Amino acid sequence: MPLTPEIHWIDTPEALDAACQAVAEADVIALDTEFFRENTFYPVPALIQFSAGGPAWLVDPQAVACTDAFRRLLAEGPLKLLHAASEDLEVFTRWAGVTPRPLVDTQVAQGLLGDNPAMGYQKLVEHWVGESLPKDETRSDWLVRPLSETQRQYAALDVVYLVQVWEQQCRELERLGRRDWLEADGEAMLAQAERSVAADGQWYLRQRQLWRLAPRQIEAYRRLTTWREGEARARNLPRGWLVHDRVLFAIAEAMPENRFELSRLEDVKPSLVKRDGDTLLALVAEARHCDAAELPGELPSPMEPEFKRGIKALKKVVNAEAEALGLAPEVLLRRRDLEALLTAHLEGEALPLPQGWRGERLNAGLVKALEELA
Repeated sequence: MPLTPEIHWIDTPEALDAACQAVAEADVIALDTEFFRENTFYPVPALIQFSAGGPAWLVDPQAVACTDAFRRLLAEGPLKLLHAASEDLEVFTRWAGVTPRPLVDTQVAQGLLGDNPAMGYQKLVEHWVGESLPKDETRSDWLVRPLSETQRQYAALDVVYLVQVWEQQCRELERLGRRDWLEADGEAMLAQAERSVAADGQWYLRQRQLWRLAPRQIEAYRRLTTWREGEARARNLPRGWLVHDRVLFAIAEAMPENRFELSRLEDVKPSLVKRDGDTLLALVAEARHCDAAELPGELPSPMEPEFKRGIKALKKVVNAEAEALGLAPEVLLRRRDLEALLTAHLEGEALPLPQGWRGERLNAGLVKALEELA
């Protein structure tokens, strides 16, 4: 049977500061969040949970602002444990203005131990502690007040076992000599979280069909997605609610010159034309008339035999190293990384080789495989 943890509800600054004092000397602190994000760009914090292995503290972020004491606890002090941390980091950045550090993501840790790199928290606890946790409140309304006793128990269990899990993961990582790998991955995750706070022009690179576009169309798509990033943040709307990726891609592909041409495109609704049509057309026009020297290069087609051979050769390197380490290949490099590496090679650009421990294990083999493609 799962534990029945001692739970402290926090809805005042004084109670939050007292909780910080209670865990100040801990070696590790487990953290989690519950949030709402169905109709906003930014997550709406609904609950902050933390534990140092004893009681669980549940903070109501709707009632109490982050205090200086809790901000210091997050940004300094003990090791912070989170599971599948990427969205939680956004919540902390939004509510507290800082990211938890130093950071260990126990899902990443499990991947470095050779298990499922996407293992969920319930399975993780079952694997290391032998307890089966309830799943009843997974899709609960965490903004309702007061929370039910079942909700409070569920939220507390999300952190109270994490310290026990980490103690066992840590021993195994140290036995394998991979603790440093996990720490490096934690720093990389924090750096990525901090980069994503500011809008930049890199969203377009996530489009897997970018190779279908000519350079001016790629530039149009880049401008369109950069505009959407800024507007989604300014209007606090999900990207897809403002305008979906496939619509922006269709606009870039068609390069419409007027509202009539824009309105004829599939999935372009009259409301979008009315609200943002002139802006979208202006961005397309900018791409149409910008200097050729400013355009991105044409991307190689992944359907070409040369590209397929290259990906196969790079995957062979990654798969061999993954097998030697007992890891899933995607823990070492994702397909997106392999495609970026091969594209740079084919375009004669600097290779975006992996850094840190991944680079030490892979780079010699990756470079050799690329050289042998010629």
